[in-house]
Amino acid sequence: MITAASAIVKCLQKEAIQVVFGYPGAAICPFYDALSTSAIKHILVRHEQNAGHAASGYARISKKPAVCIATSGPGALNLITAIATAYMDSIPLVVITGQVSSDMLGRDVFQEADITGSAEPFVKHSYLVKNAADIPRIFKEAFHIAGTGRQGPVLIDIPMDIQKEMIEFEYPETIDIRSYKPSVQGNSGQIKRVVSALAKSKRPLICAGGGVFAANATNELRRLSETANIPIVTTMMGISSISPNYELNLGMIGMHGEASANKAMNTADILLIIGARVGDRAIMSPMGLCKSATIVHIDIDPAEIGKNMDIDIPLVGDAKIILSQICENLRNISFENWTAKLKSSKLSTKTNFDGVVSPKEVISTLCAKACDDTVIVADVGQNQIWSARGYNVENGRFLTSGGMGTMGYSIPAAIGAKLADTTKQVVAICGDGSFQMQMMDLATICQNKLPIKIIVMNNSRLGMVREVQDAKYNGNQTAVFLDGNPDFVSLATAYSMKSKRISDDCGIESAIEELLNCNEAFLLECIVSPQEATL
Repeated sequence: MITAASAIVKCLQKEAIQVVFGYPGAAICPFYDALSTSAIKHILVRHEQNAGHAASGYARISKKPAVCIATSGPGALNLITAIATAYMDSIPLVVITGQVSSDMLGRDVFQEADITGSAEPFVKHSYLVKNAADIPRIFKEAFHIAGTGRQGPVLIDIPMDIQKEMIEFEYPETIDIRSYKPSVQGNSGQIKRVVSALAKSKRPLICAGGGVFAANATNELRRLSETANIPIVTTMMGISSISPNYELNLGMIGMHGEASANKAMNTADILLIIGARVGDRAIMSPMGLCKSATIVHIDIDPAEIGKNMDIDIPLVGDAKIILSQICENLRNISFENWTAKLKSSKLSTKTNFDGVVSPKEVISTLCAKACDDTVIVADVGQNQIWSARGYNVENGRFLTSGGMGTMGYSIPAAIGAKLADTTKQVVAICGDGSFQMQMMDLATICQNKLPIKIIVMNNSRLGMVREVQDAKYNGNQTAVFLDGNPDFVSLATAYSMKSKRISDDCGIESAIEELLNCNEAFLLECIVSPQEATL
């Protein structure tokens, strides 16, 4: 017999969890007491939301569900933004929250909050544990649900008295949830329809989304492209699913995308959408699609197919399996004449302003000098667009918050990414606005001696909102001035972090080299013009 709290730890060990991210409180203390005697490494963040973002970064690099933890009430509620961020981008998390004692539920006692109800729109499933003996089954199911089908967060809320109960521990070897059977194999009839449509096509195009990573289908994506010489465009979440230097990679689509990618979308006669939500900033953007194009949508989640646009050939299943099925059925198809007409235009990295730093030049220099497998984590705002458009790391990963567009994502996600693979160089890029939503976790970097690199684009503005106000509100700039910014270099020094500030393009190359070559954490502040635009 062991306590339920100890059983939770054993469940995590059975799932080969090595690192968890959290912030303790009284209602989760029984679990923390049991966790302290295990070999599982606990990373103490400085805000619960950052525990969720750090777990997200860990999951995306490790390719398996990651764990974050909070206490009841405000601790659990602070996780909701991170849970919603993971849900929108299909990132597998198991979220553990403490809860007040069972006999107190519904009585509005100290730090009680209905977290399962509050988070319901943003989770694949949630559990309020009422019987301690159910814990092994619940955790087995939670990891299975989070990491299969369309991946996403699963919440387990555990009252404090339940954590203290004694149970016999036996972890299930298998799992069988009658109501949860995700389709993985593509329907053979639909596969034939896709192949037939490709055979009749003259201008095919592949659109790769974040689901390519979830299915671990990057090799199959390239194989399909090479087999028939089909060009590829990506959504923002699909960036780095194919090498940026691959000759048939036309770049990112959408309102912030590349001209060549959007041109291909406008002229393609068949579009294969792979693991993308068909979001409003990408495929549904003003760039539009060729009206006569045949639309094929491949997705593990049947609810996504046809949700935002009419689909001609729906194909439900795992992208890795389906792409292999299509490749095996393609015969003597090539589209060299079509691809020869699609030339990718080179990005200009010059700024229009003197005496400041060009953010595009910073991204270009960073990508040119970074290791081939560097992980770049972009925040949200202008810095996200500069990073996405300028990304050019041969075998690296590009991480960002896509569907929810959550400011304050980059630094905690970079922490998670670094801990998932300590051999990789990890760089977080943020604006001065988003940096101040997450700067408390410089302490987490310092405490754990993580050599994470941070680039802060400082324009003393909420730059993306400023652009919207200039374009759509007659230049009425309001509530976007960050004139109270701290001295970021001094702030980094306060956390025992190496730092540097540059204010013109002449210093970019040497500063990037110093940042990348430093074997410790490093913060680089770049002074950017308040009028710098995203495009």
